[in-house]
Amino acid sequence: MNEHEVNRTPLDGDACCAASEDTGRDPGWARAAGRARALSWASLIWMTVEGAAGLAAGISAGSIALIGWAMSSVVEGLASVIVIWRFTGSRTLSETAEGRAQKAVAVSFWLLAPYVAIESAASVITGHHADTSGPGIVLTALSLVLMPGLGIAKRRLGARLGSVATAGEGTQNLLCAYLAGAVLLGLAANTLFGWWWLDPLIGLAVAAVAVREGASAWRGDDCC
Repeated sequence: MNEHEVNRTPLDGDACCAASEDTGRDPGWARAAGRARALSWASLIWMTVEGAAGLAAGISAGSIALIGWAMSSVVEGLASVIVIWRFTGSRTLSETAEGRAQKAVAVSFWLLAPYVAIESAASVITGHHADTSGPGIVLTALSLVLMPGLGIAKRRLGARLGSVATAGEGTQNLLCAYLAGAVLLGLAANTLFGWWWLDPLIGLAVAAVAVREGASAWRGDDCC
């Protein structure tokens, strides 16, 4: 491996693989593992609040897109638990633990898709109209602001640590931000123009993206 390859951007897949080969075992690597664990704890706390509030708002408004987005927060919280498990105790230096965590994060993406897809299709077929949701608009706007920075930081740490699980969790945070923007658009369109059909269509998009990102995490594309 030449010097050019080692110094490639931390978001590059090869850089992540390179990190996994010498898996750091130095004080800098250990500090990065600690940061990954700390960020996952912060994510878990936020996702618990966001998921509960989002579900309440989505159920109240009858918005499948908002419910699906809130459920994605629950799935993100699960991914945070997986990364915390991965970098706790003797598992911190275990390649076996990393492989298990990678697969578990991938599966967590797939937990979201079936419910959201079925409910979205049913809403389109039956013509179900979601109500206006002020709390939902506030929640999704906050997520749109907060999640990108968290996701980028985790993807960089994933590259530094050679951890597909950490990079995958970061991808979930970025996905949360993208979906928050889409759900916010649907809520605003329904409030301003009465475009009820946009809500279930966005729900279907949530399901499709979750399936795709799950497959990517399973293959290790987020990192290697």
